[in-house]
Amino acid sequence: MKEAPEPSPGPTLTPAAQISIIVIAYNDVTHVAQAVRSALAQETDGAAVEVIAVDDASTDGTGAALDALAREHPRLRVLHRAENSGGCGTPRNDGLRAATGRFVMFLDSDDVLPPGAAPALLRAALAEDAPVASGACVRRELPARRDVPWQPALYRDRAVHTAPGASPQLVRDTLCVNKLYDRAFLAEHAIVFPEGRFTYEDFVFTARVLAVAPRLVTIPDSVYIWHVRRAAARQSISLDRKAVTNWQARIDAHRDSVAVLRDSGRGELARAARTKFLDHDLRMYLRELHTRDAAYRTQWWRLTRAYLADFDEAELLAARAPARWLARVVLAAPEPPAELDRLTQLAARPGRLLPPYARDGAGRPVWSAQLARVELDAIDSKPTHRLPVTIDAEPVTGRRSVLRLRVHEMYGRLAAAGPVSVDVEWRRRADDRRGPVRTATLTPGPDGIWTAEVAVDLAALTDRGPVEDTGPVAWDLMARVHCADGSGFRASLRAVGPGLRRRVLPSRRHAVLLVQPYATTGGALALRVAGGVRSVWRIAAARLRR
Repeated sequence: MKEAPEPSPGPTLTPAAQISIIVIAYNDVTHVAQAVRSALAQETDGAAVEVIAVDDASTDGTGAALDALAREHPRLRVLHRAENSGGCGTPRNDGLRAATGRFVMFLDSDDVLPPGAAPALLRAALAEDAPVASGACVRRELPARRDVPWQPALYRDRAVHTAPGASPQLVRDTLCVNKLYDRAFLAEHAIVFPEGRFTYEDFVFTARVLAVAPRLVTIPDSVYIWHVRRAAARQSISLDRKAVTNWQARIDAHRDSVAVLRDSGRGELARAARTKFLDHDLRMYLRELHTRDAAYRTQWWRLTRAYLADFDEAELLAARAPARWLARVVLAAPEPPAELDRLTQLAARPGRLLPPYARDGAGRPVWSAQLARVELDAIDSKPTHRLPVTIDAEPVTGRRSVLRLRVHEMYGRLAAAGPVSVDVEWRRRADDRRGPVRTATLTPGPDGIWTAEVAVDLAALTDRGPVEDTGPVAWDLMARVHCADGSGFRASLRAVGPGLRRRVLPSRRHAVLLVQPYATTGGALALRVAGGVRSVWRIAAARLRR
């Protein structure tokens, strides 16, 4: 018999609660209070809220911190599990069983709900008589506070989905936390989370919800802030991908989700979920594969080939190029190929297809001479702006800082378009603020490569704040190529050359600049710039401490 969690002292229920917000926590004493307070603050606009915090047998003081909050806030109840469940599903189910509100929401201890999130979802659910309401989520990169929308295409406008099968794009949002659920609806269909040590439990939960075809409303309001702390000592499940067991768990959860949809007769949703796996999951892990050791790569390749072997050609064709090209390479090669960099660069967003560019005996574009059966379909017919063009960028910093660019031909497509010039645009990573734009003429060469040299004003990349402290500031680069036929395309720049190292340069305004060009995980060129003696000294001291 399952042991029930122990309640903390305090009220046993919140009368007339409309929404129960369930917060789960395990060894997260640093962040849990912020999460709980953001949930308690949702009681506005007539939305009565109770908050149920489930402590999954923490050992770092999380439970005591929650009890202290409960003594201050009567609307907070705390449940203490005697043993750690090993996952997120069991504590969420504990919270569901304890909830008294008509609707329920879920919140992780290291995230927050923005003001008005629960009332916005409640209004939409009531207005549309929908048992499920879903809103926009942002991934907030900390400490920079850069917000990246999650599945933005789903949340541009308010929409009511009366038959999820007619909206297969809904399967792309596998989060359970940006949604409000009618508790009676969940109980009627016995929808709960997988119990125990089950990673990516929300994949299965959201599949179970869609499988019963509820009336579902989506709203553009921001209802969830997903904190991404890449430098945290203990990584979240979505970031802790260093062990191949994480990939195995993701495959297992995805397989179970597809089975749920198929068994319920939602074949169109099951196919959409398979497409999402290729477009999103496969690309995300492939672009990191070059950072793993040989043992990880071998095991990852074996697991992936075994899973993809069950995909039919129609499912591969439903995925975007290059996702389907990547899947075909994995299926065709019995082990990770020597040109692994080509795979990881193509898996980046946006993808870059590195040379060489081979054709088979029939003249069709193929992955390589060795894997000629892997056809790169659509290369000859894609519009120019959809081509995964490779633009190499070699930074040269010194008295005159420049980028040396090389735009690679691709199966004759660029020669037909006629590249004539390139704009290099800088974007500040923290807030996507547009920086300088530099334009240069492209010069064609006999080897199918167009070249250009773009001047870089490093001083213009530092903030206009105090002279003595202006960084470090991270910048991403994008190129826009203009062609003689009127077409064009945007591409990130591939970091190449020996210039990817720190340099300390003189500056008229800041005395010194610390400049570090570097390659991102996906191979794109980025740049960190810090200005001022104090800023440079702090960075150097931190490096020495490490």
